Amino acid sequence: MAAPHLHLNADAIYPFDARAIAKRFRHAAIFGALDALHPGETMRFVNDHDPLPLLDQLVARYGETVTIQYRQREPGAIVIDFVKN
Repeated sequence: MAAPHLHLNADAIYPFDARAIAKRFRHAAIFGALDALHPGETMRFVNDHDPLPLLDQLVARYGETVTIQYRQREPGAIVIDFVKN
């Protein structure tokens, strides 16, 4: 049994590779991961396409409590930091 994650490291970056998750579960998994972040923590999201509909959903759901920062935005290689404020 793994030890629980205690979120003791503010400003931590947690990787999230959406390519490894079945499409029907992706948005729920992303929302769950963002809900688990504490202020100052970052989820580094990796995907093979620009998730514009997802970004609209995130803005509607989280507003200014999550900052969206593209790290890489090339065809087939998208990396976005979601920072919990």
